[in-house]
Amino acid sequence: MATEEELNERIDALEEEIGQLRHAVVSHTVVDQAIGVVIAVGHLRPEQGWEVLKEISQHTNTKLREVAEYVVQGAHCRWLPDEIHQALVDALKRAKAR
Repeated sequence: MATEEELNERIDALEEEIGQLRHAVVSHTVVDQAIGVVIAVGHLRPEQGWEVLKEISQHTNTKLREVAEYVVQGAHCRWLPDEIHQALVDALKRAKAR
């Protein structure tokens, strides 16, 4: 039988895992919303929207989740940081040319 200390350690580990899973779900949701924005704005297929986000992330050296947050927020306030905006414009042009 497990000791109280072992049980508490297991509870702590499970609580940490739950926190990580919650963070992952939120991140996934934001990325999905950003894909939707990109495909709507760029008239692209969903897989192209994903590629555009990845390309922006790589070209600006910005985490994918942060790019997604900027894109989703930008859809509402009609503003993006200059570097993200230019990378989005360029990536959309390349995606349409494919």
